[in-house]
Amino acid sequence: MAPEMQKTSMFIEQNPGDYENGDILKNLDDDGRAKRTGTWLTASAHIITAVIGSGVLSLAWAIAQLGWVAGPAVLMAFSFITYFTSTLLTDCYRAPDPVHGKRNYTYMDVVRAYLGGRKVQLCGLAQYVNLLGVTIGYTITASISMVAVKRSNCFHKLGHHVKCQTSNYPFMVIFACIQIVLSQIPNFHKLSWLSILAAIMSFAYSSIGLGLSIAKVAGGEHVRTTLTGVTVGVDVSGSEKVWRSFQAIGDIAFAYAYSTVLIEIQDTVKSSPPENKSMKRATSIGVSTTTLFYVLCGLFGYAAFGNDAPGNFLTGFGFYEPFWLIDFANICIAIHLIGAYQVFAQPLFGFVEGWSSRHWPDSKFITSEHAVDVPFCGVYRINFFRLVWRTAYVIVTTVVAMIFPFFNDFVGLIGAGSFWPLTVYFPIEMHIAQTKIPKYSFRWTWLKILSWVCLVVSLIAAAGSVQGLIQSLKEYKPFQTQ
Repeated sequence: MAPEMQKTSMFIEQNPGDYENGDILKNLDDDGRAKRTGTWLTASAHIITAVIGSGVLSLAWAIAQLGWVAGPAVLMAFSFITYFTSTLLTDCYRAPDPVHGKRNYTYMDVVRAYLGGRKVQLCGLAQYVNLLGVTIGYTITASISMVAVKRSNCFHKLGHHVKCQTSNYPFMVIFACIQIVLSQIPNFHKLSWLSILAAIMSFAYSSIGLGLSIAKVAGGEHVRTTLTGVTVGVDVSGSEKVWRSFQAIGDIAFAYAYSTVLIEIQDTVKSSPPENKSMKRATSIGVSTTTLFYVLCGLFGYAAFGNDAPGNFLTGFGFYEPFWLIDFANICIAIHLIGAYQVFAQPLFGFVEGWSSRHWPDSKFITSEHAVDVPFCGVYRINFFRLVWRTAYVIVTTVVAMIFPFFNDFVGLIGAGSFWPLTVYFPIEMHIAQTKIPKYSFRWTWLKILSWVCLVVSLIAAAGSVQGLIQSLKEYKPFQTQ
């Protein structure tokens, strides 16, 4: 099993015979695969694309549930934990030595190299369910942003008192059609241009949201904010306050989640300087940049809207004017999520395709590629299994998104479900195994305490999100315009 699984990857295997004049070594890395060309800059773009996603849009709502004290504290705590455990994970890309050891191409490969046994299957389950959930969540969010453009123009034309009801479903179908085309990008290595574009978009809409919030605060409009967030007996009941606080913690946890794709991103980075050094630099830039945006967007969003902050502060219509700027921001969100969807879907695509090619190596449908001349783009090598499987995946995630369009509850549940195992537990356990930290030593003890505290946080956040989903399901009728 282990030797077979080592080949799980998003690479197209290169044939050394493809290189003329025997100049193979110049074109191949130490593992015999095509030379990686990624840098800390492209890795930073991948991280920012993965991290600054739909999470930033719910931060004003999350801060409103927790208040001025707990809100920023939880934001900073998750920022530190994500950065710390990500640096541990970057050192595990190679095993057993972080600089000269054997490469591991996926998160599952890393867990297999350091921990082995049943934990490999548990890691795969947690990672790929998370990736599935994220792509569903992004389909929902992108459609909300597209609808917001149409509604914004309607409000501008007919007035703010008009309902301007618009269905999300046609826009989900449009998003799916775009993803079906982009999903034919063979692997992560061909995604850098899309990630850089998406990262620029994320900066654009975060900056617009921040600017509009600052303008609203500067306008002097009075909103109610408190040190402890929404007030029991005024805004919510006692039980609602507890559940919403739990859900807000889940939203913030999700806002930093990118451990699921960290190893796959690191596998695009060239080996000089060492990958773990470049990746630590990229992690530092990525996490610090997103933390700055999160704190600013979350706090100014709360200051602008107070305890009535909408679940998505650009599409919740706290802002109506200038309508063209809100339209532009929502278009930026949609473009960003188009790229982010691919960053999270590619590891899942690669896993299924690698597994299939190992189990049916003689199937021409699965393994053979056909050259197609694409105008203005050169030759594209099409694989029929990739075409059918990836198209089917996009269609299934879109249908699920249509059935369960509860943005905030999905965000919290995905974040809570994946945060502990993938962001905290596995990186800490692999670090302990790699550095052979003695049991019950001071460092071993505080690492274990950190892990257990994060498990409790994940459980209460998951409980809050499940309760929110149950409430939404009571009121929801599938396939009807909201």
